[in-house]
Amino acid sequence: MKKKTLSQQSYQQLADAHERKRPVLMNCIKAFFVGGLICVIGQAVTVLFITFFPFTEQTAGNPSVSVMVFLSMILTGIGVYDRLGQFAGAGSAVPVTGFGNAVISAAIEHRTEGFVLGVGGNMFKLAGSVIVFGVVSAFFIATIKTLLIQWGIIG
Repeated sequence: MKKKTLSQQSYQQLADAHERKRPVLMNCIKAFFVGGLICVIGQAVTVLFITFFPFTEQTAGNPSVSVMVFLSMILTGIGVYDRLGQFAGAGSAVPVTGFGNAVISAAIEHRTEGFVLGVGGNMFKLAGSVIVFGVVSAFFIATIKTLLIQWGIIG
């Protein structure tokens, strides 16, 4: 590691003295409760699909996820989800609603460049890596599970 000069050391001391301390515990609590609230809403959507439509617990997941992503996209479009993200941090980013927010935020940011090159070309820049790694990891997990079933290790 490179030795700091005297002016660099004094600047670092000055910066450390004026650095704002982050309320880590409070941020964790807010993220926990907001993320939990999003999951409760998602569970309520699932129960609605099971109760009022011909879905079972196994089949209600896909439409529930679609509704939650759609709701987060609408809330992002009208500016509500961004304020929620400022308040809750990872509590709003980690659930599937964070995916919808990432897609629409990129689309809104690049809409002035046109629908094809702006919105279409940039919509999945952030969310694209999530999709790629999700698909690749699902492929490997499915391959391992298939091999374990074929070998009779799991049934």
